[in-house]
Amino acid sequence: MSNRPLSSALFACGLVLPAVLTAQGPGIPPTTRQQFPADAKASVPVVSQLMRSTTSELADVVTRFAADQAALQRRYDGNDSPVQRRRLRAFFTAWREQLAAHDFERLSQEGKVDYVLLDNHLRYQLDLMTREERQLAEVTPLLPFADTLLALHEARRDLLSINGQQAARTLATVTLQVDSLRQLLEPSPPRASGDSARASRAAAPRVSRTAGNRAAERLDRIRATVGQWYRFYSGYDPMFTWWAANPYQKLDEAMRRYAQTIRQRVVGIQGATAAPAVAAAAPAPGGGAGAAPTPPRNAAAANEPIIGDPIGADGLAMDLRHAMVPYTADELIAIAEREYAFNENEAKKAARQMGFGDDWKAAMEKVKNAYVEPGRQPDLIRDLANEAEAFFGRHDWVTIPALAREDWRMEMLSPERQRVSPFFLGGENILVSYPTNDMTDEEKMMSMRGNNPHFSRATVFHELNPGHHLQGFMTARYNPHRRLFNTPFWNEGMALYWEFFLWDHDFHVRPEDRLGALAWRMHRSARIVFSLSFHLGKMTPEQCIEYLVDKVPFERANSEAEVRRSFNGSYSPIYQAAYMLGGLQLRALYKELVMSGRMKDREFHDALYRGGPMPIAMVRARVAGTPLARDGAAPWRFAEQLPPHRPFPVR
Repeated sequence: MSNRPLSSALFACGLVLPAVLTAQGPGIPPTTRQQFPADAKASVPVVSQLMRSTTSELADVVTRFAADQAALQRRYDGNDSPVQRRRLRAFFTAWREQLAAHDFERLSQEGKVDYVLLDNHLRYQLDLMTREERQLAEVTPLLPFADTLLALHEARRDLLSINGQQAARTLATVTLQVDSLRQLLEPSPPRASGDSARASRAAAPRVSRTAGNRAAERLDRIRATVGQWYRFYSGYDPMFTWWAANPYQKLDEAMRRYAQTIRQRVVGIQGATAAPAVAAAAPAPGGGAGAAPTPPRNAAAANEPIIGDPIGADGLAMDLRHAMVPYTADELIAIAEREYAFNENEAKKAARQMGFGDDWKAAMEKVKNAYVEPGRQPDLIRDLANEAEAFFGRHDWVTIPALAREDWRMEMLSPERQRVSPFFLGGENILVSYPTNDMTDEEKMMSMRGNNPHFSRATVFHELNPGHHLQGFMTARYNPHRRLFNTPFWNEGMALYWEFFLWDHDFHVRPEDRLGALAWRMHRSARIVFSLSFHLGKMTPEQCIEYLVDKVPFERANSEAEVRRSFNGSYSPIYQAAYMLGGLQLRALYKELVMSGRMKDREFHDALYRGGPMPIAMVRARVAGTPLARDGAAPWRFAEQLPPHRPFPVR
């Protein structure tokens, strides 16, 4: 075993570390994490202050609705079955009618906020179900048997007695249908000479590549549901098992092969394999634009072509209306391009200070090569987090409770997850992205370069305090009923708002750190452009990757992972646009309330957290006292009210 330093050993094997920094990064003293306070009372709130906290008259109503909705979604878990959709549509409609009967004008402002939020949520669930039903209709030619299989599951949920012989007959009939459809999609076998009398083959169902991908995903879920249904009876009911065991195995294999054929012949994924038939419930209708991101379908999906499912201009308009953003997708793209122009100009300034002239991309290359050596990234993230908390501690900008400084933890991202999340993630648990020994040399270099100290310095506080961790901490303690109304414009937008805020307050002084911050700001601008353009049909996934490679100083693999996770179903269509747009909304609100002298920094920021998650237009309504009607506030054109970004002087 060699005693050479690790950096020398890596250099000898071709893994060059051209500008390795110390674990703490430049100018950051060695530290440990926040320790248990000497006085335990420091992390315990004053009870009398909590008793004075206000909430709305509808808090219990929202809590009741959320509990009832969750109960129904657990009960009717049949993966888009007709029964599930009818029951939930009736539920949302009845709730909206009951809400409309309430005397809106007698509510306090907090009560009116909750009324508008709940009605907006209900309207969106109904709109979303209509859109999903249109999408289901598009895949029916490939899955005409879906409702028949889902009816088996619904009968079990209704506690109907099972007839094993009838169930076996249903399974066998559907198996024949599945095999027939699969054969229509496969190439025709060569016809023997003199076989002109053979009957002509039926035409294969014609659907788009996008609909085909959606059909394959739905078939995976149906297969899992049928597997769950079968295992409920198998072995417990001897007559069912005697009749259905063999037909079920044949159907399960037929569905597996059919999903594979759809991916290969309709979607165009060569070598595709179907997902295993795990008994995992699909999301119930009404996931919504603010739904939490979910993992991709399976690990193999990380290496498949990027397909996506564009929702078009009408779909984007519906989602933006739910987010209370009164702009068209094209208008938002124009806002993003304006933001990008500022960022690019600032990047050129920093590049000049570093001796690269206007070649900001060359300057970014130097920044990316300033990575820490393998194994030291956790130390870097810890120290950057402490540096950001210390910076906030020197100012009276926002309340960060002692317990919120103490309770966060750190874990490492798996290599598989890094393929779709190439940068660290945060919250109460910060997940560090850095290479492992079984990655290729190329993957290791791209991960280290993409997670360099200057990029990381600009986003650690986005993930921890006062970003996502403080958001989650406060949401669990103030107005927790409003978690139902979570939206990425609040969740991601507020975390990004702090990036704007620290830029304006000289957290980034050295040009390398400013370039690290600008890399992310360029990224968020580009996210708006490529994600909305994809859903408008103006960009393919491949063009989105090329756009990121050109506009954002990320490694190609990082750009591909970014596009993949944007369109693999893990995020809602407007999620990626919400980062910068939500940050800009809060920036406009800061100008309206703090820069005007109506509120102090700490008062403003604490109000954001304690109000709970919601569209930023409703944050404005409750903090600024904006007049509300049943259908909400008047449209807020925030982009026309933005304060100018702080440009750094050229030196």
